[in-house]
Amino acid sequence: MFSEFIQNASAKEVKNYVSALQVGYGLVRDSRLLTANHMISIQAELEKNRAGFRKVPGTELKNLETGELIYTPPQDHDTIVALMNNLERFINDPGFCEADPLVKMAIIHYQFESIHPFYDGNGRTGRIINVLYLVMQGLLDIPVLYLSRHIIRTKSDYYRLLQDVREKDDWEAWVVYMLGAVEKTSKANIRLIQGIRSTMQDYKHRIRREFRFYSQDLINNLFFHPYTKIELVERDLKVSRLTAAKYLNTLTEAGFLRKEKFGRSNYFINVALYSLLAKEEGLDQ
Repeated sequence: MFSEFIQNASAKEVKNYVSALQVGYGLVRDSRLLTANHMISIQAELEKNRAGFRKVPGTELKNLETGELIYTPPQDHDTIVALMNNLERFINDPGFCEADPLVKMAIIHYQFESIHPFYDGNGRTGRIINVLYLVMQGLLDIPVLYLSRHIIRTKSDYYRLLQDVREKDDWEAWVVYMLGAVEKTSKANIRLIQGIRSTMQDYKHRIRREFRFYSQDLINNLFFHPYTKIELVERDLKVSRLTAAKYLNTLTEAGFLRKEKFGRSNYFINVALYSLLAKEEGLDQ
């Protein structure tokens, strides 16, 4: 099951998403701005290219189910650049619009997705911009609000409401949808963090009670990712490879971990943590 998961093509996309989010977070943290050039850097990290804003017309948005053309974003490169400069001012100039930051986030997302400035990666870049804007506004200390989950799970509503703004000028329903995404994602994050904390404490007390090799460094290693490896324990605990293997195999026999082979390496999956994450993501259904 775990091997199938990490072999999934989406794993690479997730890795690129995390990397792009880190790039964007660093740029926003250092400058306290979110500029068009920052967005280009984020998209470049997502797609592993430096194509920048679209220069060739032809991008069209279609209904994924019927193939019907529903929207044609700006086609001319100069128009795209002008609109992105306008969006940059909207994001960074507090005097441009005095709306609540969460409302502004919804407006920013609509505008970015409607401009559709890149050849690829507009959806993921737009969702990263959402989180980075909240960081820039001081509503988040770190970019932990993963709005993509809610948007992907409700994508029919998402696309319909985007289009309703274009066709009917229905901003209220769109803003309410985005506020709901923030609320539901925030509650899910709190629930997940509380679950991880509780699981970590449970492992800590049980391992300390049952095994003499307990250490806080070991607990930290087991919860840094949903899995660990002999090499990681060897490095973090500064023990020999033989000792690291012994610790992990012992914890596997006791039911704390599950061993899975992928390629030439053995991965030791944190059973409780993986179950918690899988439940939150719906992977156990």
